[in-house]
Amino acid sequence: MKAFFEGIQWLFENIFFALHDFLRKLELSSWFGANTINWIFMIICTVAMVYWIKQLQLHKANGEENQDTTAHSFLK
Repeated sequence: MKAFFEGIQWLFENIFFALHDFLRKLELSSWFGANTINWIFMIICTVAMVYWIKQLQLHKANGEENQDTTAHSFLK
């Protein structure tokens, strides 16, 4: 049974967390390099939020938005 849990430990430490170990070592030499993934995610989220807000404004300008408080059956 001990070998089973040691196998799980090896799998997580050597396989699943290899990217995390690489980024941890990279941070010592380049902070920007280690945080590139974070910057990419922030850019993607910003673009998605701007797109969503523009779509909401477009639907509101066309009068397609239902702002009635009883728009959903559970609000009656």
